[in-house]
Amino acid sequence: MNLSFWEHKTWFSNIDFAVIGSGIVGINCALALRKKFPKSKIVVFERGTLPSGASTKNAGFACFGSISEILDDLKNHSEEEVVELVKNRVEGLKLLRNTLGDKQLGYQENGGYELFTNEDAELFETCKSKTAYVNELLKPIFNAEVFSEKKNHFGFKNIQPNLIYSKFEGQINTGKMILGLIKKASEENILILNATEITNIIDTGENVSLQLNSSENISVKKVFIATNGFAKQFLKEDVTPARAQVLVTKPIKNLAIKGTFHLEKGYYYFRNIENRILLGGGRNLDFKAEETTEMELTQLVQNKLEQLLKTVILPNHNFETDQRWSGIMGIGKQKKPILKNVSNNVFCGVRLGGMGVAIGSSIGNQLANLYD
Repeated sequence: MNLSFWEHKTWFSNIDFAVIGSGIVGINCALALRKKFPKSKIVVFERGTLPSGASTKNAGFACFGSISEILDDLKNHSEEEVVELVKNRVEGLKLLRNTLGDKQLGYQENGGYELFTNEDAELFETCKSKTAYVNELLKPIFNAEVFSEKKNHFGFKNIQPNLIYSKFEGQINTGKMILGLIKKASEENILILNATEITNIIDTGENVSLQLNSSENISVKKVFIATNGFAKQFLKEDVTPARAQVLVTKPIKNLAIKGTFHLEKGYYYFRNIENRILLGGGRNLDFKAEETTEMELTQLVQNKLEQLLKTVILPNHNFETDQRWSGIMGIGKQKKPILKNVSNNVFCGVRLGGMGVAIGSSIGNQLANLYD
């Protein structure tokens, strides 16, 4: 990468704040910095043509966790920690909706459902027996009962007769979400440089040296890392990449499925989008193989997704797959995101645990607020 005099002067000189990653966290961080420092020069660096992790590749669930996921979290976290996690997700979604508006997000609140296969009968009974307990736990957040049973009226097969429903769950168009954030960034005179990968970060004490595309070095004052699943490149923290594979069908006539749906403790998830089904998940089939930043597809996972469509989700429909893709999340032993000073001039907001839509806006704001 050989920069001209003009390029260096215009884009790469006198940068006050460099944000690495142009996803939901990165752009929200840049917007929050602009509010605090209206005259500063803010540049967002993005390695890809579009955000490279999961911000435009996720399923677009505006959710806070299914009942089995919450019960699973209670095994590794205290009640107070789980309530705080859910509260942060709910408040993060409100912030996202307030920032962009429901029209820009394509937001719909069609409710969320958890399905249980016949093999998961024991899990279903556990969730049923714990519904009142979880509702009581979450009552201070929602001021209402969150989870209840509903009959399977969608035509799903090979599952338990009832689903567990939450009216508070919604869905968005993640492409429109990022487009809206990019427009806001442009209006606020924030530069977003695509195809510009940061390959090394050195905090010299007085400023930070950034290496661009393994070649050119530039100097900036402060750096905010918002790369989530790609954070291992820069950080020695408990954050591991987790690939999520997704497919979407071609349009289906008379599709009556409407809402967001969770299956097998959230390891599979699907929703309607227009008159199609979008289905993702399957990393539980081979956790180690899916701990990668390679955006490839595997036959193991894709076959399982097709099987679920045929035997559980769309058993009464002929369908064809239209597109397949994958995205990279950032996970760890704990669900709580990592927000910290890495050094004097470098800050990070990573490990969103598959809840980027819900908490990304909030994490972006908190990341910006690490620097006063």
